[in-house]
Amino acid sequence: MPWFVYVLRSEKDGKRYFGCTKDVTERLARHNGGQVRTTRNRGPFAVLHVEEFAAPDDAFAREKFLKSWAGRIELSRIVPE
Repeated sequence: MPWFVYVLRSEKDGKRYFGCTKDVTERLARHNGGQVRTTRNRGPFAVLHVEEFAAPDDAFAREKFLKSWAGRIELSRIVPE
């Protein structure tokens, strides 16, 4: 079963949120439903970017990279603001 790294954008404040999941649609519904503590007051969210990985370790490593300074620069090239 594939793993996904996703990037969401808050439609409320424009900030981005990074995460990993097996089901992006279900995870987005949880974010938008206020069921995720870290994003509870920042929704609604829209999916900005999704990447698929075969192994969870690869997905978590990519998420960690995208949260870094260099990763945010790369993401801005992939998904312009």
